[in-house]
Amino acid sequence: MAEGISFPLAFVTRMREQLQQSWPSFAEAHLQPSPISIRINPEKSKPRDLEKILWSDFGYYLPQRPSFTFDPTFHGGAYYVQEASSMFLEQAIKQSVDLTQPLTVLDLCAAPGGKSTHLLSLLSPQSLLVANEAIRSRATILAENLQKWGFGNAVVTNNDPEDFQKLEGFFDIILVDAPCSGEGLFRKDKDAMNEWSLENAELCSLRQQRIVNQVWPSLKKDGILIYCTCTYNKKENEENIKWLLKEKKAESLKLDLENNWGVEEIKEEDIFGYRFYPHKTNGEGFFLSVIRKHEEQHEIQPHSKNLFSSPNKKIIERLTDWFTHPDETAFASHEELIIGIPRNSIYEISLLAKALKVIQKGTAVATVKHDKLIPEHAFALSILCNRQNFPSVTLSYDQAIAYLRKDLLNPETDAKGFALMCYEGTSLGWGNLLGNRMNNLYPSPWRIRNEFDHSTQG
Repeated sequence: MAEGISFPLAFVTRMREQLQQSWPSFAEAHLQPSPISIRINPEKSKPRDLEKILWSDFGYYLPQRPSFTFDPTFHGGAYYVQEASSMFLEQAIKQSVDLTQPLTVLDLCAAPGGKSTHLLSLLSPQSLLVANEAIRSRATILAENLQKWGFGNAVVTNNDPEDFQKLEGFFDIILVDAPCSGEGLFRKDKDAMNEWSLENAELCSLRQQRIVNQVWPSLKKDGILIYCTCTYNKKENEENIKWLLKEKKAESLKLDLENNWGVEEIKEEDIFGYRFYPHKTNGEGFFLSVIRKHEEQHEIQPHSKNLFSSPNKKIIERLTDWFTHPDETAFASHEELIIGIPRNSIYEISLLAKALKVIQKGTAVATVKHDKLIPEHAFALSILCNRQNFPSVTLSYDQAIAYLRKDLLNPETDAKGFALMCYEGTSLGWGNLLGNRMNNLYPSPWRIRNEFDHSTQG
Protein backbone atom coordinates (compact mmCIF):
# COMPACT_ATOMS: atom_id res chain seq x y z
CA MET A 1 0.00 0.00 0.00
CA ALA A 2 1.25 3.48 -0.86
CA GLU A 3 2.28 5.47 2.17
CA GLY A 4 -0.32 7.96 3.33
CA ILE A 5 -3.41 6.17 2.00
CA SER A 6 -5.76 4.68 4.59
CA PHE A 7 -7.79 2.34 2.41
CA PRO A 8 -10.16 0.04 4.33
CA LEU A 9 -8.38 -3.26 4.93
CA ALA A 10 -11.10 -5.39 3.32
CA PHE A 11 -10.99 -3.14 0.25
CA VAL A 12 -7.22 -3.58 0.01
CA THR A 13 -7.55 -7.37 0.22
CA ARG A 14 -10.14 -7.52 -2.54
CA MET A 15 -8.44 -5.00 -4.85
CA ARG A 16 -5.03 -6.67 -4.50
CA GLU A 17 -6.64 -9.83 -5.78
CA GLN A 18 -8.53 -8.00 -8.50
CA LEU A 19 -5.58 -5.93 -9.77
CA GLN A 20 -2.69 -8.34 -9.09
CA GLN A 21 0.58 -6.62 -10.18
CA SER A 22 -1.24 -3.36 -10.97
CA TRP A 23 -2.14 -2.77 -7.32
CA PRO A 24 0.90 -0.55 -6.52
CA SER A 25 0.13 1.71 -9.51
CA PHE A 26 -3.53 1.91 -8.46
CA ALA A 27 -2.59 2.86 -4.90
CA GLU A 28 -0.01 5.37 -6.08
CA ALA A 29 -2.62 7.08 -8.32
CA HIS A 30 -4.59 7.94 -5.18
CA LEU A 31 -1.71 10.13 -4.02
CA GLN A 32 -2.13 12.31 -7.11
CA PRO A 33 -4.71 15.11 -7.31
CA SER A 34 -7.94 14.37 -9.13
CA PRO A 35 -8.04 15.81 -12.64
CA ILE A 36 -10.40 18.77 -13.13
CA SER A 37 -12.64 18.49 -16.17
CA ILE A 38 -15.56 20.28 -17.77
CA ARG A 39 -18.02 19.52 -20.57
CA ILE A 40 -19.06 22.46 -22.71
CA ASN A 41 -22.63 23.22 -23.75
CA PRO A 42 -22.46 23.02 -27.58
CA GLU A 43 -25.34 25.51 -27.88
CA LYS A 44 -23.66 28.11 -25.67
CA SER A 45 -19.92 27.55 -25.91
CA LYS A 46 -17.26 27.07 -28.57
CA PRO A 47 -14.48 24.43 -28.54
CA ARG A 48 -11.69 25.37 -26.19
CA ASP A 49 -7.92 25.36 -26.54
CA LEU A 50 -7.50 22.82 -23.75
CA GLU A 51 -6.54 19.16 -23.44
CA LYS A 52 -9.40 17.10 -24.83
CA ILE A 53 -11.06 14.18 -23.07
CA LEU A 54 -10.49 11.43 -25.61
CA TRP A 55 -13.90 9.75 -25.43
CA SER A 56 -16.03 12.92 -25.60
CA ASP A 57 -16.48 15.62 -28.22
CA PHE A 58 -17.42 18.13 -25.51
CA GLY A 59 -15.04 17.32 -22.64
CA TYR A 60 -11.85 19.12 -21.59
CA TYR A 61 -9.32 18.95 -18.77
CA LEU A 62 -8.43 22.14 -16.92
CA PRO A 63 -4.80 22.74 -15.87
CA GLN A 64 -5.99 23.76 -12.40
CA ARG A 65 -9.25 24.18 -10.52
CA PRO A 66 -10.65 27.71 -10.85
CA SER A 67 -13.33 29.22 -8.65
CA PHE A 68 -16.37 28.12 -10.65
CA THR A 69 -18.60 30.09 -8.30
CA PHE A 70 -17.04 33.29 -9.63
CA ASP A 71 -17.21 32.41 -13.31
CA PRO A 72 -20.38 34.03 -14.71
CA THR A 73 -20.45 31.74 -17.75
CA PHE A 74 -20.74 28.74 -15.42
CA HIS A 75 -23.95 30.21 -13.97
CA GLY A 76 -25.21 30.83 -17.51
CA GLY A 77 -24.86 27.16 -18.42
CA ALA A 78 -21.93 27.50 -20.86
CA TYR A 79 -20.35 24.37 -19.37
CA TYR A 80 -20.83 21.73 -16.69
CA VAL A 81 -18.15 20.58 -14.24
CA GLN A 82 -18.09 16.81 -14.66
CA GLU A 83 -15.75 13.94 -13.91
CA ALA A 84 -14.02 12.78 -17.10
CA SER A 85 -14.62 9.03 -16.85
CA SER A 86 -18.39 9.45 -16.62
CA MET A 87 -18.36 11.22 -20.00
CA PHE A 88 -17.83 7.75 -21.52
CA LEU A 89 -21.64 7.70 -21.57
CA GLU A 90 -21.21 9.52 -24.90
CA GLN A 91 -19.64 6.44 -26.48
CA ALA A 92 -22.36 4.16 -25.11
CA ILE A 93 -25.04 6.36 -26.67
CA LYS A 94 -23.34 7.00 -30.01
CA GLN A 95 -22.48 3.35 -30.56
CA SER A 96 -25.82 1.81 -29.61
CA VAL A 97 -28.61 4.04 -31.01
CA ASP A 98 -29.41 6.18 -34.06
CA LEU A 99 -29.18 9.71 -32.71
CA THR A 100 -30.80 11.19 -35.81
CA GLN A 101 -34.14 9.66 -34.74
CA PRO A 102 -36.50 11.05 -32.08
CA LEU A 103 -35.91 9.05 -28.90
CA THR A 104 -37.60 8.96 -25.52
CA VAL A 105 -34.97 8.67 -22.81
CA LEU A 106 -35.05 8.18 -19.04
CA ASP A 107 -32.18 9.16 -16.75
CA LEU A 108 -33.45 7.33 -13.68
CA CYS A 109 -31.03 8.53 -10.99
CA ALA A 110 -30.25 11.89 -12.54
CA ALA A 111 -29.22 14.39 -9.82
CA PRO A 112 -27.28 16.60 -9.88
CA GLY A 113 -27.60 16.55 -13.67
CA GLY A 114 -24.24 15.75 -15.25
CA LYS A 115 -25.41 12.86 -17.38
CA SER A 116 -28.79 14.49 -18.13
CA THR A 117 -27.16 17.61 -19.55
CA HIS A 118 -24.77 15.37 -21.50
CA LEU A 119 -27.70 13.41 -22.95
CA LEU A 120 -29.44 16.62 -24.02
CA SER A 121 -26.32 17.63 -25.97
CA LEU A 122 -26.31 14.28 -27.77
CA LEU A 123 -30.02 13.73 -28.51
CA SER A 124 -31.88 15.28 -31.44
CA PRO A 125 -34.13 18.27 -30.66
CA GLN A 126 -37.13 16.03 -31.45
CA SER A 127 -36.17 13.66 -28.64
CA LEU A 128 -37.51 13.84 -25.07
CA LEU A 129 -35.49 13.37 -21.89
CA VAL A 130 -37.08 12.46 -18.57
CA ALA A 131 -34.62 13.30 -15.79
CA ASN A 132 -35.73 11.66 -12.53
CA GLU A 133 -34.53 11.92 -8.95
CA ALA A 134 -36.23 10.15 -6.05
CA ILE A 135 -34.98 12.56 -3.34
CA ARG A 136 -36.88 15.85 -3.56
CA SER A 137 -34.05 18.15 -2.43
CA ARG A 138 -31.75 16.62 -5.05
CA ALA A 139 -34.51 16.85 -7.67
CA THR A 140 -34.61 20.62 -7.06
CA ILE A 141 -30.87 20.87 -7.78
CA LEU A 142 -31.38 18.73 -10.90
CA ALA A 143 -34.13 21.08 -12.13
CA GLU A 144 -31.89 24.11 -11.58
CA ASN A 145 -29.01 22.60 -13.55
CA LEU A 146 -31.29 21.67 -16.45
CA GLN A 147 -32.64 25.22 -16.52
CA LYS A 148 -29.10 26.53 -16.80
CA TRP A 149 -28.33 24.10 -19.64
CA GLY A 150 -31.24 25.68 -21.49
CA PHE A 151 -32.75 22.83 -23.53
CA GLY A 152 -36.54 22.70 -23.73
CA ASN A 153 -37.01 19.00 -24.48
CA ALA A 154 -36.70 17.79 -20.88
CA VAL A 155 -39.01 16.87 -18.03
CA VAL A 156 -37.85 16.60 -14.40
CA THR A 157 -39.66 14.07 -12.21
CA ASN A 158 -39.48 13.14 -8.53
CA ASN A 159 -40.38 9.44 -8.40
CA ASP A 160 -39.25 6.08 -7.09
CA PRO A 161 -38.07 3.58 -9.74
CA GLU A 162 -41.13 1.36 -9.28
CA ASP A 163 -43.41 4.26 -10.32
CA PHE A 164 -42.19 3.90 -13.90
CA GLN A 165 -43.85 0.49 -14.20
CA LYS A 166 -46.98 2.45 -15.12
CA LEU A 167 -45.18 3.48 -18.33
CA GLU A 168 -44.80 0.09 -19.97
CA GLY A 169 -42.59 0.10 -23.05
CA PHE A 170 -42.38 3.90 -23.06
CA PHE A 171 -38.62 4.50 -23.26
CA ASP A 172 -36.12 3.83 -26.05
CA ILE A 173 -33.18 4.33 -23.67
CA ILE A 174 -32.93 4.05 -19.89
CA LEU A 175 -29.81 5.17 -18.06
CA VAL A 176 -29.36 3.69 -14.60
CA ASP A 177 -26.48 5.49 -12.89
CA ALA A 178 -26.98 3.24 -9.90
CA PRO A 179 -26.35 4.27 -6.29
CA CYS A 180 -23.22 2.36 -5.33
CA SER A 181 -20.48 1.90 -2.74
CA GLY A 182 -18.47 4.71 -4.35
CA GLU A 183 -15.06 3.07 -4.50
CA GLY A 184 -14.18 5.01 -7.64
CA LEU A 185 -14.54 8.27 -5.70
CA PHE A 186 -12.05 7.45 -2.94
CA ARG A 187 -9.42 9.81 -4.37
CA LYS A 188 -11.67 12.88 -4.53
CA ASP A 189 -14.13 12.14 -1.70
CA LYS A 190 -12.65 10.92 1.57
CA ASP A 191 -16.15 10.51 3.03
CA ALA A 192 -16.81 7.78 0.48
CA MET A 193 -13.84 5.88 1.87
CA ASN A 194 -14.91 6.39 5.48
CA GLU A 195 -18.44 5.15 4.75
CA TRP A 196 -17.32 2.08 2.80
CA SER A 197 -17.81 -1.47 4.11
CA LEU A 198 -18.24 -4.95 2.66
CA GLU A 199 -21.74 -5.04 4.08
CA ASN A 200 -22.68 -1.76 2.40
CA ALA A 201 -21.30 -2.95 -0.95
CA GLU A 202 -23.43 -6.10 -0.65
CA LEU A 203 -26.52 -4.02 0.13
CA CYS A 204 -25.75 -1.78 -2.84
CA SER A 205 -25.62 -4.79 -5.16
CA LEU A 206 -29.06 -5.97 -4.05
CA ARG A 207 -30.46 -2.45 -4.29
CA GLN A 208 -29.10 -2.06 -7.82
CA GLN A 209 -30.78 -5.30 -8.89
CA ARG A 210 -34.06 -4.13 -7.41
CA ILE A 211 -33.85 -0.77 -9.22
CA VAL A 212 -33.12 -2.36 -12.60
CA ASN A 213 -35.87 -4.94 -12.13
CA GLN A 214 -38.40 -2.23 -11.22
CA VAL A 215 -37.67 -0.02 -14.22
CA TRP A 216 -37.21 -2.81 -16.79
CA PRO A 217 -40.90 -2.98 -17.91
CA SER A 218 -40.79 0.67 -19.00
CA LEU A 219 -38.09 -0.10 -21.60
CA LYS A 220 -39.30 -0.92 -25.11
CA LYS A 221 -38.41 -4.15 -26.88
CA ASP A 222 -35.02 -3.61 -28.56
CA GLY A 223 -34.52 -0.62 -26.27
CA ILE A 224 -31.16 0.15 -24.64
CA LEU A 225 -30.40 0.07 -20.91
CA ILE A 226 -27.12 1.71 -19.92
CA TYR A 227 -25.96 0.60 -16.47
CA CYS A 228 -23.12 2.40 -14.74
CA THR A 229 -21.57 2.86 -11.32
CA CYS A 230 -18.59 4.67 -9.80
CA THR A 231 -17.25 1.54 -8.10
CA TYR A 232 -14.85 -1.32 -8.86
CA ASN A 233 -16.77 -4.03 -6.99
CA LYS A 234 -17.61 -6.89 -9.34
CA LYS A 235 -20.74 -7.73 -7.35
CA GLU A 236 -22.09 -4.28 -8.18
CA ASN A 237 -20.90 -4.45 -11.79
CA GLU A 238 -20.21 -7.66 -13.72
CA GLU A 239 -22.26 -9.88 -11.41
CA ASN A 240 -25.28 -7.60 -11.73
CA ILE A 241 -25.04 -7.68 -15.53
CA LYS A 242 -24.81 -11.48 -15.43
CA TRP A 243 -27.87 -11.54 -13.16
CA LEU A 244 -29.79 -9.31 -15.57
CA LEU A 245 -29.01 -11.47 -18.61
CA LYS A 246 -29.96 -14.59 -16.68
CA GLU A 247 -33.28 -13.13 -15.49
CA LYS A 248 -34.28 -11.29 -18.69
CA LYS A 249 -34.12 -11.82 -22.43
CA ALA A 250 -31.37 -9.37 -23.23
CA GLU A 251 -27.98 -8.94 -24.87
CA SER A 252 -24.82 -7.27 -23.63
CA LEU A 253 -23.35 -5.02 -26.34
CA LYS A 254 -19.71 -4.60 -27.22
CA LEU A 255 -18.34 -1.09 -27.70
CA ASP A 256 -15.34 -0.06 -29.79
CA LEU A 257 -12.43 1.41 -27.85
CA GLU A 258 -9.28 3.28 -28.84
CA ASN A 259 -6.06 1.88 -27.38
CA ASN A 260 -4.92 5.24 -26.03
CA TRP A 261 -8.06 5.67 -23.91
CA GLY A 262 -6.79 3.26 -21.26
CA VAL A 263 -10.27 1.80 -20.70
CA GLU A 264 -10.37 -1.83 -19.61
CA GLU A 265 -12.80 -4.03 -21.55
CA ILE A 266 -14.34 -6.84 -19.51
CA LYS A 267 -15.48 -9.95 -21.36
CA GLU A 268 -16.88 -12.66 -19.09
CA GLU A 269 -19.18 -15.32 -20.49
CA ASP A 270 -21.73 -13.36 -22.56
CA ILE A 271 -21.31 -9.92 -20.94
CA PHE A 272 -19.26 -6.88 -21.87
CA GLY A 273 -18.32 -4.15 -19.43
CA TYR A 274 -15.99 -1.15 -19.42
CA ARG A 275 -13.97 -0.17 -16.38
CA PHE A 276 -11.95 2.97 -15.66
CA TYR A 277 -9.05 2.87 -13.20
CA PRO A 278 -7.27 6.08 -12.11
CA HIS A 279 -3.84 4.57 -12.86
CA LYS A 280 -4.87 3.78 -16.45
CA THR A 281 -7.09 6.69 -17.45
CA ASN A 282 -7.06 10.38 -16.62
CA GLY A 283 -10.18 10.20 -14.47
CA GLU A 284 -11.80 8.51 -11.49
CA GLY A 285 -13.14 4.98 -11.11
CA PHE A 286 -16.15 4.11 -13.28
CA PHE A 287 -17.96 1.12 -14.79
CA LEU A 288 -20.43 0.97 -17.68
CA SER A 289 -22.28 -1.74 -19.57
CA VAL A 290 -24.83 -1.51 -22.41
CA ILE A 291 -27.77 -3.93 -22.58
CA ARG A 292 -30.29 -4.41 -25.39
CA LYS A 293 -33.71 -5.73 -24.40
CA HIS A 294 -35.04 -8.52 -26.63
CA GLU A 295 -38.18 -9.70 -24.86
CA GLU A 296 -41.66 -8.71 -25.97
CA GLN A 297 -43.06 -5.72 -24.11
CA HIS A 298 -46.49 -4.12 -24.07
CA GLU A 299 -46.20 -0.41 -24.94
CA ILE A 300 -48.41 2.23 -23.36
CA GLN A 301 -49.78 4.76 -25.84
CA PRO A 302 -49.60 8.51 -25.16
CA HIS A 303 -52.82 10.47 -24.81
CA SER A 304 -54.44 11.48 -28.10
CA LYS A 305 -55.07 15.00 -26.86
CA ASN A 306 -53.24 17.79 -25.07
CA LEU A 307 -54.23 17.71 -21.39
CA PHE A 308 -52.70 21.10 -20.58
CA SER A 309 -54.61 24.35 -20.40
CA SER A 310 -53.63 26.79 -23.13
CA PRO A 311 -53.19 30.55 -22.68
CA ASN A 312 -55.43 32.82 -24.70
CA LYS A 313 -54.70 33.58 -28.34
CA LYS A 314 -53.50 37.13 -27.66
CA ILE A 315 -50.81 35.92 -25.24
CA ILE A 316 -49.66 33.27 -27.70
CA GLU A 317 -49.38 35.90 -30.43
CA ARG A 318 -47.33 38.14 -28.15
CA LEU A 319 -44.99 35.26 -27.31
CA THR A 320 -44.35 34.29 -30.92
CA ASP A 321 -41.51 36.77 -31.41
CA TRP A 322 -39.85 35.58 -28.22
CA PHE A 323 -38.83 32.27 -29.84
CA THR A 324 -36.29 31.45 -32.52
CA HIS A 325 -38.56 28.68 -33.84
CA PRO A 326 -42.04 29.44 -32.47
CA ASP A 327 -43.76 26.76 -34.55
CA GLU A 328 -41.89 24.07 -32.61
CA THR A 329 -43.29 25.17 -29.24
CA ALA A 330 -46.75 24.69 -27.73
CA PHE A 331 -47.81 26.81 -24.78
CA ALA A 332 -49.41 25.64 -21.54
CA SER A 333 -50.65 27.79 -18.69
CA HIS A 334 -50.52 26.93 -15.00
CA GLU A 335 -52.24 29.68 -13.05
CA GLU A 336 -50.22 32.78 -14.06
CA LEU A 337 -47.22 30.87 -15.44
CA ILE A 338 -46.79 30.24 -19.18
CA ILE A 339 -44.71 27.19 -20.08
CA GLY A 340 -43.22 26.34 -23.47
CA ILE A 341 -43.45 22.64 -24.33
CA PRO A 342 -41.98 20.91 -27.42
CA ARG A 343 -44.92 20.62 -29.80
CA ASN A 344 -43.88 17.18 -31.06
CA SER A 345 -43.80 15.79 -27.46
CA ILE A 346 -46.97 17.35 -26.07
CA TYR A 347 -48.87 14.06 -25.83
CA GLU A 348 -45.96 12.21 -24.23
CA ILE A 349 -45.52 14.98 -21.66
CA SER A 350 -49.27 14.93 -20.99
CA LEU A 351 -48.97 11.22 -20.17
CA LEU A 352 -45.95 11.84 -17.92
CA ALA A 353 -47.79 14.58 -16.04
CA LYS A 354 -50.66 12.19 -15.35
CA ALA A 355 -48.53 9.17 -14.40
CA LEU A 356 -45.67 10.78 -12.45
CA LYS A 357 -44.79 13.60 -10.08
CA VAL A 358 -43.53 16.18 -12.58
CA ILE A 359 -41.73 19.15 -11.01
CA GLN A 360 -40.51 20.79 -14.21
CA LYS A 361 -41.50 20.44 -17.84
CA GLY A 362 -40.32 22.27 -20.92
CA THR A 363 -39.31 25.88 -20.29
CA ALA A 364 -40.94 28.42 -18.00
CA VAL A 365 -41.42 31.38 -20.35
CA ALA A 366 -43.31 34.18 -18.60
CA THR A 367 -45.67 35.09 -15.79
CA VAL A 368 -48.82 37.04 -16.63
CA LYS A 369 -49.39 40.02 -14.33
CA HIS A 370 -52.27 42.40 -15.14
CA ASP A 371 -51.97 41.71 -18.88
CA LYS A 372 -48.20 42.18 -18.68
CA LEU A 373 -45.74 39.40 -19.57
CA ILE A 374 -42.86 39.16 -17.12
CA PRO A 375 -40.17 36.88 -18.59
CA GLU A 376 -39.02 33.94 -16.46
CA HIS A 377 -35.38 33.35 -15.56
CA ALA A 378 -35.41 29.92 -17.23
CA PHE A 379 -36.28 31.57 -20.52
CA ALA A 380 -33.28 33.90 -20.33
CA LEU A 381 -31.08 30.80 -20.16
CA SER A 382 -33.02 28.90 -22.83
CA ILE A 383 -31.51 28.14 -26.23
CA LEU A 384 -35.06 28.71 -27.58
CA CYS A 385 -34.97 32.40 -26.66
CA ASN A 386 -34.86 34.81 -29.59
CA ARG A 387 -32.28 37.15 -28.10
CA GLN A 388 -32.70 39.60 -30.97
CA ASN A 389 -36.20 40.36 -29.67
CA PHE A 390 -34.94 41.80 -26.37
CA PRO A 391 -32.57 44.57 -25.37
CA SER A 392 -29.34 43.23 -23.95
CA VAL A 393 -26.72 44.67 -21.66
CA THR A 394 -23.12 43.52 -21.89
CA LEU A 395 -21.70 43.35 -18.38
CA SER A 396 -18.09 43.66 -17.29
CA TYR A 397 -16.75 40.92 -15.05
CA ASP A 398 -17.33 42.95 -11.87
CA GLN A 399 -20.83 43.89 -13.02
CA ALA A 400 -21.64 40.25 -13.81
CA ILE A 401 -20.57 39.17 -10.32
CA ALA A 402 -22.64 41.97 -8.79
CA TYR A 403 -25.63 40.86 -10.87
CA LEU A 404 -25.20 37.23 -9.75
CA ARG A 405 -25.03 38.40 -6.15
CA LYS A 406 -28.30 40.26 -6.78
CA ASP A 407 -26.65 43.54 -5.85
CA LEU A 408 -27.89 46.91 -7.06
CA LEU A 409 -26.68 47.51 -10.59
CA ASN A 410 -27.10 50.56 -12.83
CA PRO A 411 -25.69 49.74 -16.27
CA GLU A 412 -25.28 52.63 -18.70
CA THR A 413 -27.93 52.10 -21.35
CA ASP A 414 -30.79 54.01 -22.93
CA ALA A 415 -32.91 50.85 -23.23
CA LYS A 416 -36.00 50.39 -21.11
CA GLY A 417 -37.99 47.35 -20.11
CA PHE A 418 -36.90 43.75 -19.65
CA ALA A 419 -33.35 43.21 -20.90
CA LEU A 420 -30.97 40.25 -21.02
CA MET A 421 -27.90 40.61 -18.83
CA CYS A 422 -25.00 39.06 -20.75
CA TYR A 423 -21.36 38.29 -20.04
CA GLU A 424 -18.98 37.19 -22.82
CA GLY A 425 -21.98 36.30 -24.98
CA THR A 426 -23.64 34.15 -22.32
CA SER A 427 -27.04 35.22 -21.03
CA LEU A 428 -27.19 35.30 -17.22
CA GLY A 429 -30.79 36.43 -16.62
CA TRP A 430 -33.09 39.45 -16.76
CA GLY A 431 -32.99 43.00 -15.53
CA ASN A 432 -35.87 45.46 -15.70
CA LEU A 433 -34.45 48.77 -16.97
CA LEU A 434 -36.32 51.75 -15.54
CA GLY A 435 -34.35 54.68 -16.94
CA ASN A 436 -32.22 55.82 -14.00
CA ARG A 437 -32.07 52.43 -12.29
CA MET A 438 -32.52 48.69 -12.84
CA ASN A 439 -34.40 46.02 -10.95
CA ASN A 440 -32.15 42.98 -10.64
CA LEU A 441 -34.36 39.97 -11.45
CA TYR A 442 -31.80 37.25 -10.75
CA PRO A 443 -33.49 34.50 -8.63
CA SER A 444 -32.76 35.02 -4.95
CA PRO A 445 -32.23 31.29 -4.19
CA TRP A 446 -29.51 31.12 -6.86
CA ARG A 447 -27.53 34.21 -5.93
CA ILE A 448 -23.84 34.04 -5.03
CA ARG A 449 -23.52 34.37 -1.27
CA ASN A 450 -19.76 33.95 -0.86
CA GLU A 451 -17.56 36.95 -0.19
CA PHE A 452 -15.72 37.88 -3.35
CA ASP A 453 -11.96 37.43 -3.38
CA HIS A 454 -10.10 38.53 -6.54
CA SER A 455 -7.50 35.85 -5.89
CA THR A 456 -10.11 33.17 -6.56
CA GLN A 457 -11.31 34.61 -9.84
CA GLY A 458 -11.77 31.77 -12.35
